[in-house]
Amino acid sequence: MQLNVNGQIRNIDVEPNMPLLWAIRESLGLTGTKYGCGVAQCGACSVYLNGELVRSCSIPVSAVGSAKITTIEALSKDNSHPVQKAWIALDVPQCGYCQSGQVMAAAALLKRIPKPSDADIDSAMANVCRCGTYQKIRDGIHVASGQKKLADVLAQYDATPATRG
Repeated sequence: MQLNVNGQIRNIDVEPNMPLLWAIRESLGLTGTKYGCGVAQCGACSVYLNGELVRSCSIPVSAVGSAKITTIEALSKDNSHPVQKAWIALDVPQCGYCQSGQVMAAAALLKRIPKPSDADIDSAMANVCRCGTYQKIRDGIHVASGQKKLADVLAQYDATPATRG
């Protein structure tokens, strides 16, 4: 079977009913995409299929066909995507497990709605973060979209007693 992953045609030998997630992780060695729930609820396995955000744990590899798959590894070669830069600058992740899916979802949102409101973010960001970094995720999206200045957001966190170390 052939998959078009991150701009390269890759040959894999897997069962047709294998979830795309496992083909990406186990057969291709691209481990940025994570397993969280296996039932398309948490979003840790989010990738793009022909540019659309999908949960790869629930899609059989046989259903992909010639579609273009984009994983977190191809969002940018050097973490220069605006979402990645905001995530790093704001130190968004705690455990980091869900963050590749969060970043993929945030980038998809900004592609669709370049200047999202809080309501847009709340609606689009349906991924689960067990550490609860939702406010930093929202702020990261606003910084990545240019709606908030990084320095202002960082100052807000420095002034918040709960975030002081």
